[in-house]
Amino acid sequence: MGFLFGCENVHLEYPAKKVLDGVTLGVHEGDRIGIVGVNGDGKSTLLGVLAGLIEPEDGVIRRVRGCSIGVLRQQDSLSDTETVQHAVVGDTPEYVWASDPKIRDIIANLIEDVPWNGLVGSLSGGQRRRVDLARVLIGDWDALLLDEPTNHLDVAAIAWLASHLQRHWPKGQGALLCVTHDRWFLDEVATSMWEVHDGMVEPFEGGYSAYVLQRVERQRVAEVTEAKRRNVMRKELAWLSRGARARATKPKFHVALAEELIGQDPPVRNTLELRATAMQRLGKRCVELSNVTVRYDQLQQGESCGCGHDSVQVASKSNPSNVLDHVNWIIGPGDRVGILGANGAGKTTLLKVIQGALAPTSGRVKIGQTVRFAVLSQRLDELEEQSQYRVTEVLSRYRTRVVMDGKEVTPAKLLERLGFSTQHLYTRVCDLSGGQKRRLQLLLILLDEPNVLILDEPGNDLDTDMLAVLEDLLDTWAGTLIMVTHDRYLMERVTDDQYALINGGVVHCPGGVDEYLSMVSGPLRTQNASGQFATIVSAGKVLDDEACAASKDSSHPKLSNQELRDLKKRVASLERKMETAAGKVEAKRQEMDSADPTDFVLLSRLQQELGELQDALESLEEEWLESSELLS
Repeated sequence: MGFLFGCENVHLEYPAKKVLDGVTLGVHEGDRIGIVGVNGDGKSTLLGVLAGLIEPEDGVIRRVRGCSIGVLRQQDSLSDTETVQHAVVGDTPEYVWASDPKIRDIIANLIEDVPWNGLVGSLSGGQRRRVDLARVLIGDWDALLLDEPTNHLDVAAIAWLASHLQRHWPKGQGALLCVTHDRWFLDEVATSMWEVHDGMVEPFEGGYSAYVLQRVERQRVAEVTEAKRRNVMRKELAWLSRGARARATKPKFHVALAEELIGQDPPVRNTLELRATAMQRLGKRCVELSNVTVRYDQLQQGESCGCGHDSVQVASKSNPSNVLDHVNWIIGPGDRVGILGANGAGKTTLLKVIQGALAPTSGRVKIGQTVRFAVLSQRLDELEEQSQYRVTEVLSRYRTRVVMDGKEVTPAKLLERLGFSTQHLYTRVCDLSGGQKRRLQLLLILLDEPNVLILDEPGNDLDTDMLAVLEDLLDTWAGTLIMVTHDRYLMERVTDDQYALINGGVVHCPGGVDEYLSMVSGPLRTQNASGQFATIVSAGKVLDDEACAASKDSSHPKLSNQELRDLKKRVASLERKMETAAGKVEAKRQEMDSADPTDFVLLSRLQQELGELQDALESLEEEWLESSELLS
């Protein structure tokens, strides 16, 4: 793989912070690199330096002759007076770009709803962002540097973008550097990672999941090394002599060790316990939507849907009359629900109906008497009134103790958990970064102790580390949780059930985001003569658990009572055999661990026996799955 571009001993320092300190990096053909780090540590600056847009104070930027780089920055440089067509394809003749299937695919999936001959200055922020992304993807570049490319994209568009980048160049060609907080997206497109922190850039092999596991392993190795170092120091002090110099070895990442680390951890949350606590706080009823319909003409023209789109204009393409069409939906105490849907489908409208902020055109919304809503909106308006106060002054207006995970903690401790230092407590709210304001906004909501929490894009402005902290915090929160987010990792990590808003109806997706994507891109999505997509779904129908069970029953023959009893006995017998087989596998592994590592004949025989035992266990598991499916 040939070298494309890079930097050598680069130094860059701002008045209050050292961003890059002697950084040396190289990007080669075939590289697919994801860049992560805490907000403000220099991820975007690093992209700017490598692209030649920011001049470092010291060091050298190298690029092979003729290497072209396409850059997507967080702020676009589009001209307000040019048309969308010119911004995307420039002066390329129509017969050229219109005959290119790659260009047509990019336009259809990113900017189909944007007026092709309209002026850039008339577009919303989200539309401008997608136009700029389309411009970059259409260009013929040797490398792409993308800064937050998933911003203003819905789940389906993010999935399309990941698929497009995987096939953008032939294997082994081109290079991709991507800064994003979308962890699922990183896992799809990145084959290696750079972590930017403390003025340095640390490389990791593999995608985001491998990066997280390597960080855990490095931390474990560091703790073991420190314990050994202390033991050595005690011996040195006792003998007052210099010991042998420790040899530093580069730790290697092993999948088996990573799986062992994960296996030692408990489940991310105790769903049953949280649901029981929620029922104590909420009672039996939370929110029930009965035959709810909301018409477009009820909404104000131009009402923001929170994603840079006009909710009325965009959503009306799929349904000419209703944004919600005879929706029946019960949200129970302790439910953790994620809402999926395209930009402009009406997700924010649905949230307003659920909390009683918007009355439906027809139908009824029943809200439990004990329900206390709290809403984390996409905007930070709630903090505007307190912008001139210091964080400690804001916290003083709230209760001094709050219960989290069954324990009483102070607001200051919670803020510390959310990444605030002691210095930040004395900072004015207006001087906080966007991510800090977002975390403070969440904390103030939790201090009000609601029992129904509505989160509209809670991951905005948060880096990957803070997203993990947010997930950990929500795992211990007992109440009903309703979330809208285009971050599928966050969605599937925090919620237990996902529902899709399609063509005015709420559809249960037991298979999560993958099932939703198959619904909108498979048989439910067709292309009409004009090239625009239309979603075909029966409006107002909810596929609940009973409907799913009915569909399963229809795929299996009806069993007699005797056959059913025999099948249950068979399943119970298989479970006992699986337990015995698993014990034999574990015993054989222990035997291998205790064997003489120099006896290769013995190790080979034990390995063969272990393989046979594992094959037998897998065979039992497959038989158990088939039998269990007949019982379902």
